[in-house]
Amino acid sequence: MKLLPLFLRRPVEAVYERRLAATLVGLPRPQHVGIMVDGNRRWAREAGHTDVREGYRAGGAKVTTFLGWCAAAGIEHVTLFMLSDDNLGRPAEELGPLIEVIEQTVRDITAEGRDWEVRAIGSLDMLPGTSARVLKEATAATAGRGGLKVDVAVGYGGRREIVDAVKSAFEEHIAAGGDPAELVARFGIDDISRHLYSPVADHTDFIIRTSGEQRLSGFLLWQSAYAEMHWVDCYWPAFRHVDFLRALRSYAGRERRFGK
Repeated sequence: MKLLPLFLRRPVEAVYERRLAATLVGLPRPQHVGIMVDGNRRWAREAGHTDVREGYRAGGAKVTTFLGWCAAAGIEHVTLFMLSDDNLGRPAEELGPLIEVIEQTVRDITAEGRDWEVRAIGSLDMLPGTSARVLKEATAATAGRGGLKVDVAVGYGGRREIVDAVKSAFEEHIAAGGDPAELVARFGIDDISRHLYSPVADHTDFIIRTSGEQRLSGFLLWQSAYAEMHWVDCYWPAFRHVDFLRALRSYAGRERRFGK
C-alpha cells in the first residue's frame, strides 16, 4: 500500500491523534511512569549519521518533549532510565559524549520556568569527572517546585538500589542507637521501600521501553512488582505523541489485579 505524501500524512495523523486523545478522557491513567529511552545509537546509524552522538542528542531533546506530554496527561511521576550502572563500563570515548548529553538534558529540564521537580538517582558517585556534582547542583535547584516529579536514573541499577536501601536502613537504625539484631527480627518490605533512591516511588504503574527490546535490564526491579509493561518498536528519538497516546490506551484497557 502506497504511503501518503508527507504534506498529507501530517494533517491526517493530527486528526487521528485528536480522536485518540478524546477516547482516553475519563479512563484510568498511570500515576508513575517509568520510561526506558532505548535505541539512540541504532536510530543514528539508520538515519545515516556516522557519529552516534547525533542519536544521543536527538534522544536528549525528546526527553523534554515527553515530559511535556506526561504533564499534560496528568501523570504525577516519571522515572527516566538514561544510563545503567552496567553502561559505566563502556569505553571512555563512547561514555563521555553520552554523559555530556545527559548533563545538558538535565539542565534543560531543570531550567527556570519549568514546573518540574527533578531528582538524579543512581550511583552518581561512580560517574566520571564532575558529572555527579553537575547533576546534583542542577536538580537541587528544583526542590520544592511541585508539579511533575521527574527521576533521572543515571548510573542506575535495580539490584544495586535494593542493596543500597538495605544498607541505608541498617545505617539509620544503628546511628539512632538501635541494635542490628532487633532490626533483623522486624525487617520488612517498608524498610526497603523507605530507603530507595526515590522513596516516594515505592511502586510504579507503567513501564514503557522503546526500540523493540522486551526486558527490564535491571530497571526499577523493586518498584515494578505489579507494573504494567508496554513495548514500542520504534527507537527513542522517533517516539511520537501518537505512540504515547497508544501506550496510555493500552494501559487503560488492562485489568490490574495485583496478584488477586
